[in-house]
Amino acid sequence: MKFIAIIPARYASTRFPGKPLADMGGKPMIQRVYEQVKKAVDEVWVATDDSRISDAVEAFGGKAVMTSANHKSGTDRIQEAYLRINKDFDVVINIQGDEPFIQPEQIESLKNCFDGVEVELATLVKPFRKEDGFDTLFNPNSPKVVINKKNEAIYFSRSIVPYIRDVHHTEWLDKHTFYKHIGMYAYRVDVLEKITQLPQSSLEKAESLEQLRWIENGYRIRVGYTDVETIGIDTPEDMERALGLLQL
Repeated sequence: MKFIAIIPARYASTRFPGKPLADMGGKPMIQRVYEQVKKAVDEVWVATDDSRISDAVEAFGGKAVMTSANHKSGTDRIQEAYLRINKDFDVVINIQGDEPFIQPEQIESLKNCFDGVEVELATLVKPFRKEDGFDTLFNPNSPKVVINKKNEAIYFSRSIVPYIRDVHHTEWLDKHTFYKHIGMYAYRVDVLEKITQLPQSSLEKAESLEQLRWIENGYRIRVGYTDVETIGIDTPEDMERALGLLQL
């Protein structure tokens, strides 16, 4: 099984312009992501729409590919990047460009999902902990995942699913294991091509979660598990917190 990892990285972030190039202890953030991914995947590329990011990646010895600025999703950018790279692989892994603390074992868990020819897509989840508290579970920016007995995602939601009937919400984490979605994906190459040709679905529009388009069209998403908490960086305030962790 041949894997390639592609990291989408946009410059024009609304909440944090230039985020991939933000300094993290003497290295741009995109370099820290790249170096972490490289520990688990031999072939790693950054897909970007800005020459400043491309130049920075090549300056530290990484590989970058230019893509359109008009993509509506990271998956669409991944597909264009894969076609431009023009090499043959079995599975494409999509690693978010704002996850500098991603761990190699998390990527390995994603790779291990492809243990059978029937696996089309894969993603990663992490159990919510009781000590996280209900407010963390309630956070709509942290999508929840419902999983079947085949370790496949049934549904993703910004709401809390499932709803625990006849139990006060403060006890929900005692009564059920809820799963947090970690925004990493892996796609078989032929499936990646097909899903990027699908029109937006009603569920995707409602929740603003592109993976619902795949489920609504009958694709199966295998789930890998992790206990490692990653820290996505969406704002300058997130970066300040991340820099504190970097110094520990």
